[in-house]
Amino acid sequence: MFEIGIQLRRERGPENVFDYTLGNPDVEPPEAVIDALRRVVVEDRPLSHGYMPNAGLPDVRAAIARRLSERVGTPLTGEDVIMTVGAAGAINTLLKSILDPGDEAIVLKPYFPEYRFYIENHGGRVVEVETDERFQPDIARIAAAIGPRTRAILLNSPNNPTGAVYHADVLRALDAIVRDPVLVISDEPYRTLTYDGVEPPETLSIVGRAVLAFSWSKAMAIAGERIGYLAIPPRLAEAAQLRGACTFANRILGYINAPAIWQRVVAQVPDATVDIREYQAKRDRLCDALNAMGYEAPRPQGSYYVFPKTPIPDDIAFTGLLLREGILAVPGTGFGRGGYMRLSITLPMSAIERSLAGFERAIRG
Repeated sequence: MFEIGIQLRRERGPENVFDYTLGNPDVEPPEAVIDALRRVVVEDRPLSHGYMPNAGLPDVRAAIARRLSERVGTPLTGEDVIMTVGAAGAINTLLKSILDPGDEAIVLKPYFPEYRFYIENHGGRVVEVETDERFQPDIARIAAAIGPRTRAILLNSPNNPTGAVYHADVLRALDAIVRDPVLVISDEPYRTLTYDGVEPPETLSIVGRAVLAFSWSKAMAIAGERIGYLAIPPRLAEAAQLRGACTFANRILGYINAPAIWQRVVAQVPDATVDIREYQAKRDRLCDALNAMGYEAPRPQGSYYVFPKTPIPDDIAFTGLLLREGILAVPGTGFGRGGYMRLSITLPMSAIERSLAGFERAIRG
């Protein structure tokens, strides 16, 4: 779709192409982040740009652990935090540490498609489990899917592609069925991007066998900087062994370390986040317009994606109709849920407005 978008811009002009495919933040980082970056860059600190412990800078890890402990109510120290190359680095580091060839990891449909590659990278087997009609985890289906070789369950809330935020009661029900050696991996890059006062439950507070993968890519609009962390609560019986394995994997997978400069930046302003109001305005405008046209487009609770049903069951065919209108959308089939499409609202409001006529023609035609 990216390559098609380039071609369409050449043919039609960029003002006539509306790219809803890429989840790439279109806002600038908060000023607090830029100010912290300036301070870090000019600091006169020996070996500011050199190697460090594989798990990251000790003072940064301690700072992140203190803030996370306050938030989730679970005591953590710097030893429990590994700084990683984004949440993707955190998840791959963990999967490398826990999967033997043929071990299984459960993903909840629809899901971020790169999870499949992450799992298969390390010899694992993907087990897909459907969510319910609200895109909430279906605990009975998850319980039925857990087998003797299950090692992980991947959660993503707020969710990509649906924007669903998993409810606390659902997480409590999940906690009741998860037993050693299964680990719940809570992937939370969209945690700060929620709407209408929705606050995501703290998975680490509810699920006893959970670890946290986090990235500042979306919160701070710094997706290209690749900075995140993996948090391993000490309450896990295997916590020390798991920390050691992940610290080793963080190096041998080729990441070596998360970027030093950005480790220091996020330690200074860990809670800085973009102004969600701009995304919310675009969510509201797009969903309201699509629903008025006859689409079924519920407002997402979080993330910056809208996941409407396609008017015809064949989502690939319908996104082809949109393509004729210069609108690039991702078929839901790519996320494991046919009959839907993902629209990323990381494009200007003016572009959303100009695209609406094309959505109208596609559903009428």
